[in-house]
Amino acid sequence: MTMKPVGPDPYVFVPKQGEPRLLFVLLHGESSSPEQLFPLAQAIKLAFPAAAVVLPFGHVQEAGAEVPSMRYSWVATGTEYDKDYASHVRLALPDLIEQITKLQSQYGLFGEETALAGFSQGASMALEASLARPDLAGRVLAFSGLYASRFEAAPPATLLHFFHGAEDTQVSAHDVASTLARLEALQGDATLDVASDLGHEIHEALIRQAIVRLQTCVPLRNWQAALASLQQPEEDAQERTSSGCSGRTLH
Repeated sequence: MTMKPVGPDPYVFVPKQGEPRLLFVLLHGESSSPEQLFPLAQAIKLAFPAAAVVLPFGHVQEAGAEVPSMRYSWVATGTEYDKDYASHVRLALPDLIEQITKLQSQYGLFGEETALAGFSQGASMALEASLARPDLAGRVLAFSGLYASRFEAAPPATLLHFFHGAEDTQVSAHDVASTLARLEALQGDATLDVASDLGHEIHEALIRQAIVRLQTCVPLRNWQAALASLQQPEEDAQERTSSGCSGRTLH
């Protein structure tokens, strides 16, 4: 059983000139709305003027007391749902993936030209979607969020960027670091940036670092292919300083 989107039409920003060459889909956190990610959308538009930036509403609308609530989630929240959170995320994935693939068809773009970004629950949705559909996106930017459940494989064609506050009490930085270690063990391609004084929030410092990652970090698969084409020794593939993909702590 799947849930069809019930929210308003998404916010869509397209290039002032020409057809989009990149697609960014930004997924807000639980009990929120796309406006939560407007600062990220603005930064992406400035850095990538040829990109289309789409901010959809979550598929579950919260009930308001007297007027319709403008708070949405990707899956229902509450004690009874939290007990089986991962299965609810899996049920919500097909509609999100369909929404993204329709956007790709609309703009004539493919997965390698698509980036998903999300905050909190939206980050979980982006991560799980890229795992369920390996060709869906070339990059995922996960702000203050993790996979909904333990994963047994890393997405083969997606570069994952995690951005986190060291003081986050909802999703611990330790859990994020453990996720990075597991991704590395599974041959995944991922980076982690931690801001030392931030909690569970999408802060401008993390947004700035996200843009840096997008502009400078070469996916490991491309880096290795380039080295192979130059007939460099295999061990050189581990030296990625020029790719901009080392982890760091923001202060």
